Amino acid sequence: MSFNIALTGLSAVNDQLNTIGNNIANAGTVGFKSSRTDFASLYADTQAMGVEVAGHTQSISQGGALTTTNRSLDLAISGGGFFVTRAGNGDISYTRAGVFGTDKNSFIVNSQGGKLQGYPADANGNLQTGVVQDLKLQAGSLPAKATDSLEFVANLNANQDVPAIAPFDPQEATSYNSTYTTKLFDSLGKEHTLTQYFVKTADNSWDAHYYLDGASLGAAQPLTFATNGALANPIAPVTLSSPVGGADPLNIALDYSGTSQYGSEFSVTTNRASGYTAGEQTGLSVEKDGRVYASYSNGQRLVQGQVVLANFVNPEGLKNISGTAWTETADSGAPLLGAPGIGQFGTLAAGALEGSNVDLTQQLVGLMEGQRNYQANTTVISTNKELTQTLFNAI
Repeated sequence: MSFNIALTGLSAVNDQLNTIGNNIANAGTVGFKSSRTDFASLYADTQAMGVEVAGHTQSISQGGALTTTNRSLDLAISGGGFFVTRAGNGDISYTRAGVFGTDKNSFIVNSQGGKLQGYPADANGNLQTGVVQDLKLQAGSLPAKATDSLEFVANLNANQDVPAIAPFDPQEATSYNSTYTTKLFDSLGKEHTLTQYFVKTADNSWDAHYYLDGASLGAAQPLTFATNGALANPIAPVTLSSPVGGADPLNIALDYSGTSQYGSEFSVTTNRASGYTAGEQTGLSVEKDGRVYASYSNGQRLVQGQVVLANFVNPEGLKNISGTAWTETADSGAPLLGAPGIGQFGTLAAGALEGSNVDLTQQLVGLMEGQRNYQANTTVISTNKELTQTLFNAI
């Protein structure tokens, strides 16, 4: 009987040593989670029969140290959650190993070809948060976009007098009080200048004159202010239209919301025009909230999508399909998907990777204990053999 008990001990300890050896071998593997072998006693009624391996416990919830790589698509999760990837056959897996790159079709993939999942963005950079799919980057250059809106907030100096020279003449500086020029773009990405001239006509009353590339855009826009300095009746955006050579006509909605008239110098606090010239892609960046941006040579950043994370009611119940990837089970429950930094989901650290959570000191101690247990069971078998041989010799 002791021979059979020792054999079960050897089998169980051998499994333990294999687990420890695998942990040590993966001490440098990105996103690896260590495991341990759990033992259970074997009994036949009240008769001890030895030991067996009851299972393997994963340390999924224990994070590894973050290491900076400065590579834009290396991602680490600071907190809870898993990256979601989809294999070519449609299988979904979950991982903490954030080594990602792009394939020939501009999809974000890991080293096994699994496509990173997230919220896509449309051509205008608007996130489509209602659907989760393969994240794909927009390849090539960013086409030019014509200016179609201008947010303009300024303070007109209430201390100024009505100009002595009338009527208004842009060539005569004493015929207006203040001026400001804004850069615009047409549908071809060519630059144009919109110049606004502000002329005080009476107390709390002003006229705004508009010139595009030196040519008048027509009648002036009256601006009336209340006695508290705010626009008396906030006006709807002023529509400015003008043909431009070789491109679509410019149609700009000029919004004066927030413009004031106080007894201080003329100043512009907001001058935000849409539109830009064409640009070549110069880089990628991922924010803490998982938004993926492409940077362009024209200074623009366009959202390419947003990485989503998954979490589980019982992460320890996930099925391990490799040291760094898992699939859901009935024990883990269904995945809960969300954007990084919200609720139970950790934030993303771009240009960094989460290392293995293997504690080498602990593993080496376990290795020595396992070796001693292995030697003890071997000694039992050897002793049993000697006793049996002695018994046979006596017979």
